[in-house]
Parts: sequence; C-alpha cells; structure tokens
Amino acid sequence: MSVTVVLGSQWGDEGKGKLVDILAADIDVCARCAGGNNAGHTIVVPIGPERTKKTFAFHLLPSGLDCTGRLFISDRAILVFDFHQIVDGLKEVELGGSSIGTTKKGIGPAYSGKASRSGLRIHHLFDPTFADKFRRLVDGRFKRYGHFEYDTEGEITRYQSLAARLKPYVVDSLAYMHAALAGGQRVLVEGANALMLDLDFGTYPFVTSSSTSIGGVCTGLGIPPRRIGRAIGVVKAYTTRVGGGPFPTEQLGEVGVHLQEVGREYGTTTGRRRRCGWLDLVVLRHSNLINGYDCLNLTKLDVLDALVEIKVGVRYLVDGKELVGFPADLDLLSKVEVEYVTLPGWNTPITEITEYEALPENCKKYVEFIEHTVGVPVEWIGVGPGRDSMLVKPLPVLQN
Repeated sequence: MSVTVVLGSQWGDEGKGKLVDILAADIDVCARCAGGNNAGHTIVVPIGPERTKKTFAFHLLPSGLDCTGRLFISDRAILVFDFHQIVDGLKEVELGGSSIGTTKKGIGPAYSGKASRSGLRIHHLFDPTFADKFRRLVDGRFKRYGHFEYDTEGEITRYQSLAARLKPYVVDSLAYMHAALAGGQRVLVEGANALMLDLDFGTYPFVTSSSTSIGGVCTGLGIPPRRIGRAIGVVKAYTTRVGGGPFPTEQLGEVGVHLQEVGREYGTTTGRRRRCGWLDLVVLRHSNLINGYDCLNLTKLDVLDALVEIKVGVRYLVDGKELVGFPADLDLLSKVEVEYVTLPGWNTPITEITEYEALPENCKKYVEFIEHTVGVPVEWIGVGPGRDSMLVKPLPVLQN
C-alpha cells in the first residue's frame, strides 16, 4: 500500500488538519513526521444529536485520531525540554530587531541540539545515565546564556517519573511503519508547518527548524520515496503568515483587515494575529516544484465571498524583469513588484453549498484560474470552518 501525504503549500495555517480529519476516517495509521507543538491544527466537529459544532485545537497529536490504544511515539524522537523554551526566548531577545518571531515552544533549540549531536532522544529517558546526560546538556546552556533560573534536579525527577508513564507508548517507528505498509495498511501523513517555512526552501532565516517538504516525510518516518503514492497540497484561498519575514502580497489596508476578521486569522498555538494578503501563485508554483502535488485542497474560499474583486499574484518583477522562480535572497525579494491578475468576485455566500457545480460562476472561475496557473487540479474546496463544509470537485478524466 502507498502513503498519502498532506502538506502545507504556503506559510502554514492553510487548514491541513481539517482535510486530515476527513481523510482519517478511511485510514489505519495517521503519522506526524516533523516539528513539534509549535504547529497547531483546529478541527470543528458536530457533536451530539443536535449536531452542535465544537472546536478542538491540536498541537502534537495528528488530527482526526481516536488515540485509545493507538497513540505511539518514536524512540528516535528528539525531546523538547522546558529549558529549550527558555532558551528560545533568550535567543529572540538576543536577535533584537531582527527577531524571527518563533512560537517560543523550544523547537529551534531542540533541533539545534539534534544537529550538534548533543540532543536527547526518547530512548535516552530509559537510559541509566539519563540524569548525567541531562545535567551536561543544561550546563552547556548555562555557559552559553548565563545562569537562568531553572531547577535541573527537579526536572530530572519529573522526567524520570514521566518516563514510566510514557514507556508503553514508545515504539521503534521504523519497524512499526514498515510493518504497517507490509500488512497493507493505509497510511496518512500529516505535515506540520508548510513549504515556505522549510529550513532549506522557505524564506530563510524566517523559517522553522525542520524539513517541512515532502523530503521531511521520508527522513522523518524512514519511508522511501517510492512508497509515497499521493501528495496533497493544502492552499488557503488567500495568503497568511505569522511572525517576521517577507510577504510580497501582504495587504495592510482594508483588504488585509477583511481577511483577518472574516477569516478569523489568529494563531491556534500562539493566538497571534496573522498577516494577510492576496493569493500568491509564485509561492504556490515554487511549493509545487519541490513537493510535486497530485492535487490541491483549496481552503477558506468563503472568506472572499463579499469582495467585489479579487487579486492574484502571478509574477515577481525587479526593474521590469520577471524573476525566474522564488528568490533565495531576501534582499532581492524585498525589491520585487508583484504583478496581479484581477478577477471578479461572486458577492454571495457559499457556506451552505454542498456541490461544486452549485458554486457561483465567478467562484468556479477563481478555482479554475488557480488550477490552470499552477498546473495542479483542485480536488477539495473548503467553504466554511466545519468538517461538513468541504466540497469534492471531480478530477478531470485523463485520456490515454
């Protein structure tokens, strides 16, 4: 059996969790492969006989998962300790005006420890020398940042207690995943963050600390590329990002406020107001080059309902010349002029629509413009926050 992968195609917060929640009903294993509790996913589910909608916020668990007897963690996973969060804040203070705008969840310092081969992994919790390793790790941070307030011995005691509770859930993830595949089980991978926050291909240094691309699925779970059968890119019908960094199509005026307020653009993990702007297809093409999407899930299309006209960024120009691809150099990116195509809005609510063909013509033209420009079909369209507010768009039939 092949693996289905759901990935963010912009700067995160595209609504990956909602699609995973829907797809999870038909799979056997749902896995996360990178990042940590810096990635928040919101699910809105009808509960009870009255179908009252209830909102759930996930931070570590894969969305849509009944975890009773099914929740496992890799023995190779790097541990994020409380002192990592303290160090995360200290690093941001150190950067001053150049602050990256992290979630301060300790993810960056934990990945730094992993890269420098000084981090501790899940299996170290059960090592008799764990306490000594932990003390050396904390002492190293004291030497780097000064002696910040931290109860090292108290934390050792706490983690040793937690280790006993955690042990039944720890597995050799490599053996677990390959046994699932060999047994014909259906595997769904939920990506964290998004391509433009990828450590290599995002807007570095305003990125996360992990590989958020399809490559991160292979390295994070130990799955060979040939086992990935389908890659789904989740794209918001406009663009948002949290924290610092470049944002070519950002709108600071009336349009930006509309997208923030109507789209309820506040971070699940941080509560921070998201920056908003028009859909950027230069970003989406860049994302597709790396991840090779088989189809797209277009989300939050209903947020555009009341707009008379909608702009879409299609090219970056510098001194009148088109840039080839998305630039690595942020100084160059700061000079780009975005070329927009303006499309007519549909000026009618679509949240109650349940079939693609019933969407307003201008709405369908917007969807089809994205498909044509990016070269990837849209299969799902989100028209509201609830689990049931997802339309399935028939994919084109390929001719032999």
